[in-house]
Amino acid sequence: MANTEDVKAKFKLVLVGDGGTGKTTFVKRHLTGEFEKKYIATLGVEIHPLKFYTNFGPIQFNCWDTAGQEKFGGLRDGYYIRGNCAIIMFDVTARITYKNVPNWHKDLVRVCENIPIVLCGNKVDVKERKVKAKSITFHRKKNLQYYDISAKSNYNFEKPFLWLTRKLTGEAELEFVEMPALQPPEVQIDPLLQKQFEKDLQEAQNCELPDDDGDDI
Repeated sequence: MANTEDVKAKFKLVLVGDGGTGKTTFVKRHLTGEFEKKYIATLGVEIHPLKFYTNFGPIQFNCWDTAGQEKFGGLRDGYYIRGNCAIIMFDVTARITYKNVPNWHKDLVRVCENIPIVLCGNKVDVKERKVKAKSITFHRKKNLQYYDISAKSNYNFEKPFLWLTRKLTGEAELEFVEMPALQPPEVQIDPLLQKQFEKDLQEAQNCELPDDDGDDI
């Protein structure tokens, strides 16, 4: 295996979604990414290099975070160009952020065709969940991966990255050999609630998709 400092592959990961969904909080959980980030003023972007150690050697996601620029109406193509993969994030406590997912997806695939994309529903630690598992169907229509996450509790933090790494490398057996260095959790998820969400998601996967013609949510 290569020396742990020799990164075998680097991928540009673009992170999109409405403002306030927790994108910046999510990437800043990864301590080394927060420590080594750099800022591109012309695009209003922070780039966080997130390193993960796998059984095939270390890989790095250069995670592009808009630093709030999406509030000014869309993102420039320079943000998406040469993106290898993406995470679209919404907030499960705010329905509008899920309603806007198709817009982010359309914007993304217009510039980056056929890249692996993970949809993440953030803030599942909050008791007043508004977007329930059964209404999250967009990923199934568009063949994306979906995860419930909670940035503040680190719940499922590594899942989107593991799925993307397997897709990008074509290595279905790839595993992370050590957990990334993360900020300590700010909140704890109730284990019973967590189990319930996992059960709901499992059941939702087996339901028939609503019979509509595409992007209506």
